[in-house]
Amino acid sequence: MSSFDRRSLLILPLALAACGFTPVYGPGGTGSALRGRVQVQEPDSPDEYVLTRTLEDRLGRATAPAYALGYTVSTETEGQAVTSTGETTRYSLVGTVDYVLTALDGGAVVASGKVSNFTGYSATGSTVETLAGERDAAERLMILLADQLVTRIYATADLPA
Repeated sequence: MSSFDRRSLLILPLALAACGFTPVYGPGGTGSALRGRVQVQEPDSPDEYVLTRTLEDRLGRATAPAYALGYTVSTETEGQAVTSTGETTRYSLVGTVDYVLTALDGGAVVASGKVSNFTGYSATGSTVETLAGERDAAERLMILLADQLVTRIYATADLPA
């Protein structure tokens, strides 16, 4: 490693501090400020249950809520692999979550947006195997969406100082 590379590595933390970079879980970081303070919307479906469970796991269950997280989940199943006889053997489950994080004190929007992702499952086995694959894909999709949503909130939330 050249001396230029070593100097660059030593200067990098100073440059990040100068630009206002704060670690998410560091003192004053978004993760620390939101931990256990976000009241997640109650679920209305099995998919929303998995989403809510994962969000509460990542954000901490609200013990002293200061923020409310509302969301709308939409999913769509799309055929991906079709045989020459017209039989679909693989599906993609595409999901989108629109979310709004608001402060309970005053109702100001702290973060909002949309996240989307997809998972897939096979339809080549028995009916039971296909249904189990579909349920598993739906659960994986909700976990992916919850992780994306938390990451987006941590990166974009405009919390009061």
